[in-house]
Amino acid sequence: MDTNSAGQRKLNRWLLGIVTFLLIIIVAATMIFIRSNRPMQQAKREAIQMAEKYADLKTADQFYWFNRDKTYFTVTGENNAGEAIIVIVPNSGEKVRVLNQKDGLTEQQVEKRFESENPELIFEKANLGIYRDKTAWEITAKDNQGAIYYYLLAFNDGKEIKVIKGI
Repeated sequence: MDTNSAGQRKLNRWLLGIVTFLLIIIVAATMIFIRSNRPMQQAKREAIQMAEKYADLKTADQFYWFNRDKTYFTVTGENNAGEAIIVIVPNSGEKVRVLNQKDGLTEQQVEKRFESENPELIFEKANLGIYRDKTAWEITAKDNQGAIYYYLLAFNDGKEIKVIKGI
């Protein structure tokens, strides 16, 4: 009888050790995930503040982090007059750009257009920013083999500015 209870205690300690180890892994993974998202959340918060200050942004819908020649943070939403606007904030602190959404393609429009023109590719995401002083949509896509494709499309009409295929 003592042998069974001693074996049971060893099993209980072993199970407690496994549960403790798993909890430590879960807590560590959660902390890493939270910390890795801090720069994105900070950039979004600051871009929205700049858009509120310089473009009378009332509500924010989308946030984009655009990295090409330079880094831009873009916020879409409505201003105090109820107009759909786009506010592009350069990371460098240069002049903030304010555009009317009606002057170009929305993310949904550019995605739909891209998919119809490139049916062999799988659309991944879109970011809006400035490339060589032009407002552009950066499209990331993949093919069936996992190769990555980048397309820079003009905001106003969707024409190709630059394409990098099969990375």
